[in-house]
Amino acid sequence: MDRETALRLYEAMLLTRLTEERLVKLFRQGKTLGSVYRSLGQEATACATAMALGPDDVIAPLIRNLGSMLVRGVTPEEIFLQYLGRATSPSGGREHNNHFGSVARGIIAPTSMLGALIPVMAGVALSFRQRGERRVAMTWIGDGGSSTGAFYEGLNFAVVQKLPLIVVGESNGFAFSTPPDRQMAGRMSMRSQGAFTLTVDGNDGAAVFEAAAQGRQRCLEGKGPVFIVCETFRMKGHAEHDDQRYVDLELIAQWAARDPLPRLEAWMAQRGWSVPSDLGRRLEADLSAAAEAALEAPWPEPHKLSNGVYASE
Repeated sequence: MDRETALRLYEAMLLTRLTEERLVKLFRQGKTLGSVYRSLGQEATACATAMALGPDDVIAPLIRNLGSMLVRGVTPEEIFLQYLGRATSPSGGREHNNHFGSVARGIIAPTSMLGALIPVMAGVALSFRQRGERRVAMTWIGDGGSSTGAFYEGLNFAVVQKLPLIVVGESNGFAFSTPPDRQMAGRMSMRSQGAFTLTVDGNDGAAVFEAAAQGRQRCLEGKGPVFIVCETFRMKGHAEHDDQRYVDLELIAQWAARDPLPRLEAWMAQRGWSVPSDLGRRLEADLSAAAEAALEAPWPEPHKLSNGVYASE
């Protein structure tokens, strides 16, 4: 990574964390209409992988990949509007989290946490090859989601067809409340089904970026899909309604010491690069204004509830 990319990555990771913290406040005030799913401690896996892509590549994020959406141009105000269920949100108030897409920005809307996006993105990657386009598709999956049939079917298809697909495996410690050793044999990297596999420290933003850049290059060279396993940890419960009582506090403390934000800042400092001292204050001010604007936005009109449900002829 060069200096400009490293600074953009740090800002994206910090913006992700601060946006989610603002969402938690809105949730606890009873203002959001759905639950909040944090990516605390996992910001590097979403932001760094998405940042390694080209402008014409396409992503399909999951609920804990808000950072990838921010990297691709989604604004915090759009996110707040979604969670608050306002009429001017990307889904018109019909969804209450980041379940929305933007084809213009190369984002396919998520369908499920359980591997369903991998066959979808394999199809997207197939369309690139059929049209002779040098583009890559990327999606993410948790260790629990990698135990589902859709994961195996989609990745197997991509391997057999040698499609330009990158699957980012987020090995984050728990499938809801189930640890990996209770739902899989061996390590997540053993589930690649023949895809070229890279295992990386998921809390090392620079290493994740490098792995994703390498994976993208392999895809562009026609060498088939890449499975990038990011070893990280989910620092909060499955969602805000989950108090995480099933996690050993010592384990949380161990992973807190490996926080991806200070680690990236230290990596930059080793190269003589520094983060602007006022970055956090500026982002907080922008987020405060975005949240206030979203709170003042109008509610959906009941008679428009069915608009957009079916395609018009």
